[in-house]
Amino acid sequence: MDLLKNPAHRAWIVLVIATAITWYLGEVGAAGTSAIVAMLLIAFVKGRLVILDFMELREAPRLWRILLEGWLIVVSSLILLAYWISLK
Repeated sequence: MDLLKNPAHRAWIVLVIATAITWYLGEVGAAGTSAIVAMLLIAFVKGRLVILDFMELREAPRLWRILLEGWLIVVSSLILLAYWISLK
């Protein structure tokens, strides 16, 4: 199948499936730390796919990948930290 040979198409399929999973978790009212961490992990994976495949940084100079993926790690960590602090 030619559709799956293109990395952007594969990334798009993963993004659609990941979006459906997070939508389902929200609809069923999934609560608790494990659900929040799962949704944050899915958001991280989606962000990384967008950075690497749709912004075409997979073959870009290492500095650009480090900057953008580092930004994604920092933002995700701050969100997780804010959630952890809110539990206290």
